[in-house]
Amino acid sequence: MGLSNTPQVEQLIDQALAEDLGQGDVTTEALIPKTQQGRASIIAKARGIIVGVEVAKQVFLKADPELKLAILIEDGAEVKPGDIVAKIEGRVASILKAERIALNFLQRLSGIASETGHYVQAVKGLPVQITDTRKTTPGLRTLEKYAVRVGGGKNHRMHLGDGILIKDNHLAALCHQGLSIKEIVTKARQKASPKLKIEVEVKTPQEAVEAAEAGADIIMLDNIGLEDMRQAVQLIRGRALIEASGGITLDRVRAVAETGVDLISIGALTHSAKALDISLELD
Repeated sequence: MGLSNTPQVEQLIDQALAEDLGQGDVTTEALIPKTQQGRASIIAKARGIIVGVEVAKQVFLKADPELKLAILIEDGAEVKPGDIVAKIEGRVASILKAERIALNFLQRLSGIASETGHYVQAVKGLPVQITDTRKTTPGLRTLEKYAVRVGGGKNHRMHLGDGILIKDNHLAALCHQGLSIKEIVTKARQKASPKLKIEVEVKTPQEAVEAAEAGADIIMLDNIGLEDMRQAVQLIRGRALIEASGGITLDRVRAVAETGVDLISIGALTHSAKALDISLELD
C-alpha cells in the first residue's frame, strides 16, 4: 500500500478537501461549464527534490475520480525550473477545484525534502546522520517525516511512545526530587520496555559522561559549543551514540559533524523549510 493510500493520509486529504471546498468553489461554479474538458501540467519552478506526487494525484482523484493523471517525475527525483512533474486531463472545473490542495501538499513536502537534501549534502563523506525532530506541522507528521527520508535524512522519534528521551524539563523535575542523572536513567530502565532506547539531553561534557556511565544509549548535546562537543566525543569514546542538537544551521552543520558526533537533529528541516515553487498551468 502506497503512502498516499494509507487511511491516515486519506483522512488528511479528505480534511483538506473539506477545508477548501466545504462551501463550494463559487468562482469556478459561476464561470466554468461543468462539461468543459481540458489538460493541465504541474510544473517545477525551482530546483529541488520532488515529494508528494502520489499524494497530489490522490487529491485530484478524490475531487473527481474521472480525472486522468500521468506522473512523469516520481518522488525523490531532482527537478529544475520548467520540468513537468505530471499531466492531468479531464473536467476543467475539477482540476481547478483540486489545484491548490494538491499543490499545497506537493510544495510543502518537496520543500522539506529539498532542505533535508541540502544538509545531507553539506556533511557528505562524514560518518554522521542528519535526523529530524517532532517539530512538525500538527497532523502532517507522517507525510513530513516521509519527506525527510526521501531527502536523505533519518527519522528521530515518530511520537512520544517511540523512545525514551529525558529532556531538560524532565531532569529539572526529577533533580528537584534529589535524583542524579544516574538514578534517573536507572529508573527509566526499570520502568520502561527493554526494547526502548534511552536518550538523555545534557548541557556539558561532564553531564554527558555521567549519562553514558549511567547506561544511556544516546547522549544529546543540546546547544553546546564545538569544543565541548569534541570533548564529549573524546570522553565518551563509543560508550553511547552522541547526538548534536539546537540551533544548527546549514552554514554550521559540517563543523558540527567534524566533531565526531553520530547524529545531528535539526528541527528546521520541518518547521522552517521553504515550500518548493511548483505551479499548475492549463494547457
